[in-house]
Amino acid sequence: MSYEITEENNFKYIEKGEGEVLFLLHGLFGALSNWHEVIEHFSKKYKVIIPMLPIYEMPVKSAGIPKLVEFVEEFIKFKGLKEFHLIGNSLGGHIGLVYLLKHQSKVKTLTLTGSSGLFESSMGNSFPRRSNYKFVEEKTKQTFYDPNVATKELIDEVFSITDSIPSCLRMIAIAKSAQRHNLANELQNVKVPTLLIWGLNDTITPAFVGHEFNRLIEGSELKLIDKCCHAPMMEHPQKFNVLLDKFLLSHDS
Repeated sequence: MSYEITEENNFKYIEKGEGEVLFLLHGLFGALSNWHEVIEHFSKKYKVIIPMLPIYEMPVKSAGIPKLVEFVEEFIKFKGLKEFHLIGNSLGGHIGLVYLLKHQSKVKTLTLTGSSGLFESSMGNSFPRRSNYKFVEEKTKQTFYDPNVATKELIDEVFSITDSIPSCLRMIAIAKSAQRHNLANELQNVKVPTLLIWGLNDTITPAFVGHEFNRLIEGSELKLIDKCCHAPMMEHPQKFNVLLDKFLLSHDS
């Protein structure tokens, strides 16, 4: 299902539902479609907002975690958000963590799934080869425990992103920036309720990374999903939604 994308003030985003805000951040190869089941489930009782991160548009020289966090800060200011539940997958979780550590009073709860920030194996320690569809297909399928989750539509979407030298350069710059911005020494400062949802079979941010986040973020909850890789909200959306639902209800205002 496609969603109406709002374009305002140089921002592109989805906003659906009413109520407390769920603020979602996608990953490096993520797209708004990655959150389809989350949007459908939670927009019935929350306002779900997902900005399109400018991963493929920002200048190569400034492509990295700091500028992406700055973008998120500007978007949140533009939307006038005072308090929200922050949810991030992969790179989106990393960006969300850096944002939270600067603006903790705005974040009611934090949910990370397959987040970078401690360790990540980007696309299997290699970067996409331009105009090599089979390579992109293979790497996209490796994101899931069940390779059939990587539909042709999804593979085509990733291929269209990587079939550009500037886009590849930006992704390499952002991936290297993420590896440089290790948050191990800062996670003790996270004071909001935190849920960690991890794929037990994640090959990009393996399960031990989830355990390490759990150890370093005091009071955090770790939930592992079996037969699941790097994107639980796509591969096991019902299980993901049940876990997130229970967590959010336990921290209702």
